[in-house]
Amino acid sequence: MDQIQTDWKNKLYFGDNLAILREHVQDETVDLIYLDPPFNSKATYNVLFREKSGEGSAAQITAFEDTWHWGQESEYAYQEIVRDSTKKLADLIQALRMFLGQNDMMAYLTMMAQRMSELHRVLKPTGSIYLHCDPTASHYIKLLMDAVFGYKYFRNEIIWAYETGGIPRNDFSRKHDIIFRYTKSKKWIFNASEVMEPRSDEVLRRIATGNPNATRSTGQFRHPSDVFRIASINAMAKERLGYPTQKPEALLERIIAASSNEGDLVFDPFCGCGTSTTVSERLKRRWIGIDITHLAISLMRHRLNDTFGPELSPYEVIGDPKDLESARALAQDSEHEGRYQFEWWSLGLVDARPAHDNKKKGADKGIDGYINFFDDNSGKAKTIIVQVKSGHVSSNHIRDLKGVLEREKAQIGVFITLEEPTRPMIEEAVTAGFYEPEHFPGNQYPRMQILTIGELLEGGKVQYPRMAPDATFKRAQRHRRSSAKQSSFLPHSDQPTP
Repeated sequence: MDQIQTDWKNKLYFGDNLAILREHVQDETVDLIYLDPPFNSKATYNVLFREKSGEGSAAQITAFEDTWHWGQESEYAYQEIVRDSTKKLADLIQALRMFLGQNDMMAYLTMMAQRMSELHRVLKPTGSIYLHCDPTASHYIKLLMDAVFGYKYFRNEIIWAYETGGIPRNDFSRKHDIIFRYTKSKKWIFNASEVMEPRSDEVLRRIATGNPNATRSTGQFRHPSDVFRIASINAMAKERLGYPTQKPEALLERIIAASSNEGDLVFDPFCGCGTSTTVSERLKRRWIGIDITHLAISLMRHRLNDTFGPELSPYEVIGDPKDLESARALAQDSEHEGRYQFEWWSLGLVDARPAHDNKKKGADKGIDGYINFFDDNSGKAKTIIVQVKSGHVSSNHIRDLKGVLEREKAQIGVFITLEEPTRPMIEEAVTAGFYEPEHFPGNQYPRMQILTIGELLEGGKVQYPRMAPDATFKRAQRHRRSSAKQSSFLPHSDQPTP
């Protein structure tokens, strides 16, 4: 495997991207920025985990809840922009507030203005930024980008055209997204030869017949246009991981190949399920990704490891607990819903899928997560149920989990605890007996297993038979790292031809 700056480790950050930008990313160090910031005042952003065994999952877990609401934090951010930013941005944000008032949209634009200023700071003079817009806010976002990056550095309004989506009764069908492309200076990276587009059959026919109206350029490819005809990810696509806002890899391939070179640094501050990091890794770029939930960080880790295996470049996860003290701090961080973040992080330690439909709705029925596994050739997954506790624990918790184990007809139950288990807890767990898989004669696995966070941080594992790859997370396709020229920018089989 080719090594790219062997002293560099790629990075996944957990946390608020504004704080991480300010504390960890130096001036003019990033070659390419791609971001797809969510905005929808009526939406909750969920991750849907699908079973690799082929079964659909009803579990939709909150991964990023829309927090762009006007409040004290928005007011502080607004005052900071007016006080500390450039005159153009300060004047614009005040004008927008006069026009919009104090509402969700204004809160969103205020938060984005802060982040955009930091993104401008970290971008190299030869760098580019691609901002993927929600149509609800795109016209305001362009004003912000003009103020921060300068209208003279606006390069393209890219139209990503696709065929999927609904058919409204009284409107035109919405079949495209908008991506704004800006540079930081009059010199920038643009590799047109890496993203040439195939010509249409009609143009090729005219060229072949010598028609004088044919384009003067010859050959089967043309200079890339600002309309990207790339299919969105349908429900049956192999690369689909279940993340509702997941973007196709072909889209990020086109952006990264066009505006960066091998070894360059690609940065995504709203990383989601990690398409930008995955494509950056495949195209031999360095990368940094940030997300605000442990749920997304866990999904990205699985995606990278599944996709590249032993060829994956070294990377580190920053911001997640590395010891008991930081694990306790996460569990006690009520301001940022620490209980749920702790729960998601803990489930990630054992590769479990979260079970809650929504953290705000109803009881969890004694189940925080699932691990599905295979131990025979029937194709039917077996189940491990997982419960996580960050506070006081007793034998009653184990007794209750045993009842859930029987109710769910699961094979194994796992109890993850931040505190050390008591002796009565251990004795109660032993009474659950063993799971003995038919196709692993002589092998026994405790039906009730207690694992402490300390043990998991030291490499502890859930004990269960493994006949095939675990079924909990949908596995990403395996790819080899390659140069941009080896990656295909021709339309996929389910894409329209330009």
